[in-house]
Amino acid sequence: MVENQELRKAGLKVTLPRVKILQMLDNTEDRHMSAEDVYKSLMEAGEDVGLATVYRVLTQFEAAGLVVRHNFDGGHAVFELADGEHHDHMVCVDTGEVIEFFDAEIERRQQEVVKEHGYEMVDHNLVLYVKKKGS
Repeated sequence: MVENQELRKAGLKVTLPRVKILQMLDNTEDRHMSAEDVYKSLMEAGEDVGLATVYRVLTQFEAAGLVVRHNFDGGHAVFELADGEHHDHMVCVDTGEVIEFFDAEIERRQQEVVKEHGYEMVDHNLVLYVKKKGS
């Protein structure tokens, strides 16, 4: 029911594939999923939604502001629900794990740097590529 309201609010027609994909993104523990991950999860759940449909729906969701696309590790796109809360990311170069974080000091310094150069920030995306110590 909530998914139907979200789709309508975003200006999208409520269809079964859209509802199923939105539910999948909303109920997964992995907040960052590729289109292939979404497809595999739907197949495992017994849902009959094709890969091309998953790609199309995720693109529609992105255009409507329901999801955010990230291109981590050389163009591999992953999607996460757009919850309105700003956060940055760390990506483990060994495992591909995506870790979300927020640091007020980093946010403050970014604003200072932008201002020092005579600009105002309209948006930003910080991704740190990391690996476990000793690996």
